[in-house]
Amino acid sequence: MNGTMILFHFPEKTDHGTINRFMQKFYGQDSTSWKGKYAYHRHGLLDDIPHRKLLRGVIILRNEDVSKVLDFFKQYSLTLHVREVKLTTEDENILRETHE
Repeated sequence: MNGTMILFHFPEKTDHGTINRFMQKFYGQDSTSWKGKYAYHRHGLLDDIPHRKLLRGVIILRNEDVSKVLDFFKQYSLTLHVREVKLTTEDENILRETHE
């Protein structure tokens, strides 16, 4: 079975605020209240998409989910590299999981 690997990164001088907002919207974010009373997860795009994060800025997706991610990336000035890859058994198992 094949999947798609996407490598992405921001240009060198991108401000940290832009990168932080991207990370929150893309990966989601776990947050706690001031004294740790409340914990919650801020939803991100990848919460609904089976994926495997290999390194910072490197993910493997099912081919059918690539267009959703690339559409999201259009909002940002990212450098992208997209390649079709042969999935390992472990990759296949992870990408089969449902994210509801």
